Amino acid sequence: MKQEKIAADLTPINLVFHEPLSGYTYTKTGGPADILAFPKSKEETQRIIYYCNEQNIPWLVLGNASNLIVKDGGIRGFVIMLDELSAIHLSGTTIEAEAGAKLIDLAKRALEFGLSGLEFACGIPGSVGGAIFMNAGAYDGEIQEVFESAEFLTPSGEFKTISKEEMHFSYRHSIFQEEKNIILSGRFACKEAETKKIAERMAELTRLRQNKQPLEYPSCGSVFKRPAGHFTGQLIQKAGLQGLILGGAQVSKKHAGFIVNLGNATATDYIELIEHIQKTVFEKFDVHLETEVRIIGENK
Repeated sequence: MKQEKIAADLTPINLVFHEPLSGYTYTKTGGPADILAFPKSKEETQRIIYYCNEQNIPWLVLGNASNLIVKDGGIRGFVIMLDELSAIHLSGTTIEAEAGAKLIDLAKRALEFGLSGLEFACGIPGSVGGAIFMNAGAYDGEIQEVFESAEFLTPSGEFKTISKEEMHFSYRHSIFQEEKNIILSGRFACKEAETKKIAERMAELTRLRQNKQPLEYPSCGSVFKRPAGHFTGQLIQKAGLQGLILGGAQVSKKHAGFIVNLGNATATDYIELIEHIQKTVFEKFDVHLETEVRIIGENK
């Protein structure tokens, strides 16, 4: 189908054709999306899904692309980004945020409202939707601790709501990883607290993150899940891999659990370095490092 017809059929939704995803991922790598869509509402999102289903066009939601690697061949069909769905509202001690809202902004708004529970999220560079999808966490805090419910769109285009009990939360996991639903918004139950204490905790976590993480380079965040009984960074260090460079990707010298883009890395560099780390750590310590980062798309 010609892009002129697709654009006309879905006007006024913002569509970009053959767009390199390296401009959107936190690794600054990734091939092109056939069609990149930026809906401004849940109704526009629903309209895209209806259209894709009618025209038999594949689709997926990219989220904020912070804990993600898109392969160098890119993604066929529609790639839906929910950046425009970013509203944050307060209802008593409950905060409702649309999926495209940045998790950092959610933590800041909780501070403004004098609400505690989201301090751990003050430095996580992802979206609310991605955080729910991954049960994002840091510094002994996780989304499941404050999660109340979420609104989502089914693959057939139906709006539904899911409760915490139905989410099957576990370490870096939610039920959304097993089903192709689109998270549209989430509700988070917080507690009233002194603004000063909330701010002090957020400042402390920000200092820890700045001191320990390689924020000066593009990266996909924490690459591997923490294996039971081990610390990922220590295993990679003991395997002699810290600082290792493959193409333009490097095991961070600051934190071995991160892989950074030194300036000209490709997604293939990232993936091959990940596989080399997994192979080496398994051979030396009999520990399998499972990726936390999602790897999607097609090879070039």
